Amino acid sequence: MTDSRETKGSRARFRVGVDVGGTFTDIVVATGAGALAVRKILSTPEDYAAGVIAGARFALDDLGARAEDVSEVVHATTVATNAILQRAGARCALVTTAGFRDVLEIGRLRIPDMFNLFYDKRPVLVPRDRIVEVEERINHRAEIVTALAEDEIERTVAAVMAMEVEAVAICLINSYANPAHEHAIAAALRTRAPGLEVSVSADVLPRAGEYERTSTTAINAYVQPTVRRYIDSLAAQLRRDRIPGPLLIMQSGGGLMGAERAAREPVSMIESGPAAGVLAARHFMAGMGLANAVTFDMGGTTAKASIIENGKFLKTTEYEVGGHMSATTRLTGGGGYPITVPAIDVAEVGAGGGSIVWLDSGGSLRVGPRSAGAAPGPVCYGAGGERPTVTDANLVLGYLNPVSIAGGAIEVRPEPARAALRAEIARPLGLELAQAAYGVHLIVNSEMMGAIRAVSTQRGRDVRDFALVAFGGCGPAHAARLARDMGIGTVVVPPSPGLFSAFGLLATDLEFQRARTLYAEAGTMVEGSRLAEILTALETEIEAESTREAGAASLTFEVWADMRYEGQSFDLPVAAPAGLPPEAMVESLVERFEAEHESTYGHRGRNERVVIVAIRLIGRGASASADFAAGVRERTVEPESRRDAWFGPDLGWTPAPVIGRGSVPAGGREGPLLVEEYDSVIVVPPGCTARSDPSGSVVITVPPS
Repeated sequence: MTDSRETKGSRARFRVGVDVGGTFTDIVVATGAGALAVRKILSTPEDYAAGVIAGARFALDDLGARAEDVSEVVHATTVATNAILQRAGARCALVTTAGFRDVLEIGRLRIPDMFNLFYDKRPVLVPRDRIVEVEERINHRAEIVTALAEDEIERTVAAVMAMEVEAVAICLINSYANPAHEHAIAAALRTRAPGLEVSVSADVLPRAGEYERTSTTAINAYVQPTVRRYIDSLAAQLRRDRIPGPLLIMQSGGGLMGAERAAREPVSMIESGPAAGVLAARHFMAGMGLANAVTFDMGGTTAKASIIENGKFLKTTEYEVGGHMSATTRLTGGGGYPITVPAIDVAEVGAGGGSIVWLDSGGSLRVGPRSAGAAPGPVCYGAGGERPTVTDANLVLGYLNPVSIAGGAIEVRPEPARAALRAEIARPLGLELAQAAYGVHLIVNSEMMGAIRAVSTQRGRDVRDFALVAFGGCGPAHAARLARDMGIGTVVVPPSPGLFSAFGLLATDLEFQRARTLYAEAGTMVEGSRLAEILTALETEIEAESTREAGAASLTFEVWADMRYEGQSFDLPVAAPAGLPPEAMVESLVERFEAEHESTYGHRGRNERVVIVAIRLIGRGASASADFAAGVRERTVEPESRRDAWFGPDLGWTPAPVIGRGSVPAGGREGPLLVEEYDSVIVVPPGCTARSDPSGSVVITVPPS
């Protein structure tokens, strides 16, 4: 074969995108010409880095490429999220101002299940006996009211060291205005305990809001040792395999950051995987000329939904993770842990292919949030799983290949799956096996409908005005039925849907951002040179970081502001171009805020003062590129077969043609239809029509129910 590494006499450089999920690790290797090789392997929970290296090696071998030809490794991972969900983070302590010991426990007094007399509040990540109070005080004007004495610093350090913790969060009152006391304690801890991970709220989240700042900093400390060990392990194994490219990590808000910053501020990567999927969808939609869509990403452990409107995704700075649903705090009701960092507005539920199916104490059928993950995995994988999962139900329904998946890498065993679903679900409910499996399919769809409504209907958007872009290993199997139930008329399944988020990593820019807390009336920002001075200072900080993390790079800037009407408790983030004069920029921000407020809440304030809570400047490196169409294998027409599939009690078992993506005609073909490919299966129910698109997508037309 021709050596693909040689281009015009010089060796081609390869970029590697890696998306590590709870069940599968997805690898895409690309050059400037586009995606050249893909791999999907089971994740390795005992050492996720080992799975990353193995998958990358397989993909590079597929191309005959050398490890030293890799120019960069771009990574998204659920390591931080899983540490929170599984309560498997570090033993950590919290240092706070005297009198504020119970901030985490009190929270915002929000209860997600108000009428449940037996509701158990989530456990705090830092228990009260590991919270150290410090005698000091700074007011909101940055004035020192009670000085921090040297002996108080020594007492605090000794107390923390006696607790034998791996990490400590430092969050003192009003430190966003003056961080001197926090930095003094941090310096003493780093000197006396050099192996201790120290998270300082003035560095992690320099803004007002004592509870949100404390929670965000505590979460950063809670996951930091786990994330640093993972990143250090991955970096060491990359070096061992002589892969020289820098390791870049996806941020929750989109954009990439260096590995060192990710290890220092892991709270910024909590939702890195979902963010990569949304960025991939936006990039792909632009090529299709599709402006408005709901993204639906269903993997092995969770399902994620987001919205792209007029070619842009929505952002939030108020996110809650670890509850029934991970989403903006305005919607989740206090069931999880709030973090206040920029994030793409994604709603995530524990409903994936590996989600365990079970009966509650009342005998009702439930799905998730517990997952079989990669080990032991669904029963049908034959790797030791004993509890039935959504994947097992889909196999029983005839939707999945009964022999193998992932290009034959995973052998499928139908009989153990049928036996487990029959014993644990069908027999106790008095149902036929197919009826029980279809019930699982419908219930997991209802869980995902909640996530889609959270980013659409509850944002004031009519979901019927959007297409549904479905990806993830399991998304295409559920998308058409989900769209019908929600009144969505068009489903788009992009090429390589099961590896789609990994493609998104290769279509993402380096991103650096800095923020200043203001809480100032918008009109006052144009007085003197206040706004210009703030933006100049932020730009200087960003350029210094970009030089340190990525070398000299040309950056473009964008201004974001977190805004609210005076008296409100929640912000809405809006953007404005960075090059506008101060007066024009403030006018633009106010107009965009009021338009977003009207879209979200249904009204604009009349004669209400608009407050800018914080200004954020984002600097982005040169745009990365990834040719998604290049990831599509040649349109080969494979031999057609048939398999009986269950599409509900009205239709029962129905013979469904089984074809490859390359066999889907441009003129359309009516369902039932099962479109099998390397990384997923597209289920086209009866009454729906599937057609191929020039972009390589399969587009499903869904009639109203």
